[in-house]
Amino acid sequence: MEHLATINEWLWNPLIVLSLGFGLYLTVRTRLLQVRRLPDMLRLLRGGEKSTAGISSFQALSLTLSSRVGVGNIAGVATAIAAGGPGALFWMGVMAFLGGATAFVESTLAQIYKDEVDGQYRGGIPYYIEKGLQLRWLAVVAALAALSLYAVLAPGVQSNNIAVSFDTALGIEPWITGLVIVGILGYIIFGGRDRIVNFANKVVPFMAGAYILAALVVLGANITAIPEVIRLVLASAVGADSVFGGIVGAAVAWGVRRAMFSNVAGVGEGTYGSAAAEVTHPAKQG
Repeated sequence: MEHLATINEWLWNPLIVLSLGFGLYLTVRTRLLQVRRLPDMLRLLRGGEKSTAGISSFQALSLTLSSRVGVGNIAGVATAIAAGGPGALFWMGVMAFLGGATAFVESTLAQIYKDEVDGQYRGGIPYYIEKGLQLRWLAVVAALAALSLYAVLAPGVQSNNIAVSFDTALGIEPWITGLVIVGILGYIIFGGRDRIVNFANKVVPFMAGAYILAALVVLGANITAIPEVIRLVLASAVGADSVFGGIVGAAVAWGVRRAMFSNVAGVGEGTYGSAAAEVTHPAKQG
């Protein structure tokens, strides 16, 4: 475990600077696209048609949001605060904002370099690495990394958090929760693309709405504490708070880490769903 922790730190230290820097660079190059194109985003959410080869733009969004809204937003935030202090929340927000430009670019690239395979659109990071950068070996590495992450590692983290939550809150044995998760997941996956997309299209809007509603309820129940919380978060984010002043670096590091785990901007997780969308212009899906 000690060796794994050392490797993790060795990998993350440059990635933190790269993630923030690249997000800032793309935000400047796209001329603050996250704000400037917000009306277009809202308009495009209501449109889009699916075809025999591709899914609708909103279905693709639901598919990518299914992995972005969930355990990482809850357990991940708690981990960030525990390790980096309240200031980590501020840097999570900064990374989420800058990551909007990164997510736009990677989703657009997924559309530009997608292929039609067996009558359905396929694409994502490996596709645009091979076609855009002409680096087939790196595309193979990216594909193998994605296969390992999404087939084994990520489901393990998510299912463990779910099982632990049910065990802590309701006393349900983890193996029971695990069997239920496997059963539901198997039913969805073996139904093919249509069942996966239809499930995400119905569940994700409800899940996201419930998440926002729960957050508003918590804020409403603690409304008098909000001003002090905001002060504490901002002060600890820049080292101005007396208690958390010595861990500014940890706040930045954990804020960026948990933001990337939560919204996966730049990781490429959303590119596979984005490539499957049927749109008239790549930037629309971005």
